[in-house]
Amino acid sequence: MTLENKLKTHFGYDHFKKGQREIIEALTLGKNVLAMLPTGTGKSLCYQLPAYLMDGVVVVVTPLLSLMQDQVEQMMARGEKRVVAINSFLERGERASVFGRLHTYKFIYISPEMLMSDFVVSHLNKLTISLFVVDEAHCISQWGYDFRPDYLKLGDIRESLGSPQTIALTATADQEVRSDIAQTLKLNEWDEFVSSVDRPNIKMVVDFVQDARDKLDKLLEWVFFLQGPGIIYFSSKKLAEEVAIMLRDSGLPRAMAYHGGLDQESRILIQQQFIKGQLDVICATSAFGMGINKENVRFVIHFHMPLQLESYLQEIGRAGRDGENSISILLYSPHDEQLPYQLAEGELPTQYQINWLFQHFGDRLLYEWEEMEESIKHIGGFSDTSWRLTKDFLRSLNNSMDLKVEEERFLQYIDNRKKHKRNKIVDMLNWIQSKECKRKGILSYFGEVKQNTVEDCCHVCGIAYDQYNKKSSEVVEVTPFQWRDYLQALLSKSGTSYEK
Repeated sequence: MTLENKLKTHFGYDHFKKGQREIIEALTLGKNVLAMLPTGTGKSLCYQLPAYLMDGVVVVVTPLLSLMQDQVEQMMARGEKRVVAINSFLERGERASVFGRLHTYKFIYISPEMLMSDFVVSHLNKLTISLFVVDEAHCISQWGYDFRPDYLKLGDIRESLGSPQTIALTATADQEVRSDIAQTLKLNEWDEFVSSVDRPNIKMVVDFVQDARDKLDKLLEWVFFLQGPGIIYFSSKKLAEEVAIMLRDSGLPRAMAYHGGLDQESRILIQQQFIKGQLDVICATSAFGMGINKENVRFVIHFHMPLQLESYLQEIGRAGRDGENSISILLYSPHDEQLPYQLAEGELPTQYQINWLFQHFGDRLLYEWEEMEESIKHIGGFSDTSWRLTKDFLRSLNNSMDLKVEEERFLQYIDNRKKHKRNKIVDMLNWIQSKECKRKGILSYFGEVKQNTVEDCCHVCGIAYDQYNKKSSEVVEVTPFQWRDYLQALLSKSGTSYEK
């Protein structure tokens, strides 16, 4: 049977999307693969179809529980019952049952944190692993926009599993990040497939506004003008919640907030409601979106300025997965870049925290920091993100190390990351303020050249906005004074928390 026949049999599609066939052919020839495909171009199929041509088990490493759950449910809905997600959701009884029949599964989805367990690795070692899949592989690289320290261990885990054939998948990674991915996974040889990051059906708009009041006003105008469904991204959990309430009270009842402060069950419920068309608008932080498989998202709005072009591109890529025209809007007011600078600083431990850690605990960091972990994190005032980096560094220490030298090494590492983050923010700001074609700027950033004319390309080239308007029957009338009341209430509040 041809690959097209297999595609039709297992997935019901007649044709591959651009880039899929070449990747699948490389895998069927036994090669390791590093692939960068734009969001919405079917990365999952690139390992799911080859799995049916292989005898063993496919292990899929994925960073988010919600993403994992979504993938498993999609496969089950398609009729594949030999699939399981191994994560913290498993009750003790379920966990024992799953590991007791692990050999019966074809697809095993697992978080990188679970792979840190010797118990889990020992059970996986009893299986014949035909393919090791690293999804959202940019999380491996310390220079990637969504770096996860646990991903750094995947090369060692892969070796402990016998170095199975591997595919690493991502939507956005420059050459530096791709090199990091291959090196960390210890791929001695691999085929690399790099597709264009361009999504011509997504139209790019930067809407320049005067201040915070004007920005909220403009946000409401866009939401009630645009055909949904849509996603609004915030850097603040609190503001995401408040705007969702405001939208519901203003005549858009099917709007909800999604962020890292919600419990896992609530997040998965909201995600599934959105995917199944039971919600029209999601007010989200960056905790929402990675791997969300909803084809008909028509708009993505950024209320706050993203920290880098990579994450911006990933998030607007939630729109138009069905190939239909969609629109992305970034609202920018003067000095918006100050918040990203603050957020970038907050993701890293400060020099004071690092000095305090080494001076207060000294030699105990070499052999008993894990017993004191909660106290260190709490007393030292580490955020979750800054503690993940600190914890990963402490794991690298051993009794033969000079702590003074290690402290300086850690300070230098953090300083390098800080400079890197600031440079990314500058790149983002330059793109926002540039008067050249927005698509051309994005492509140039990723080392590409804009070759084709795109209709309704961006706000610089010109867009016919009426085609993105709600159908007349869907337009919700909201009077200006209602908006003003809500805006006044929101702007008068303080203590907004800016985090996922």
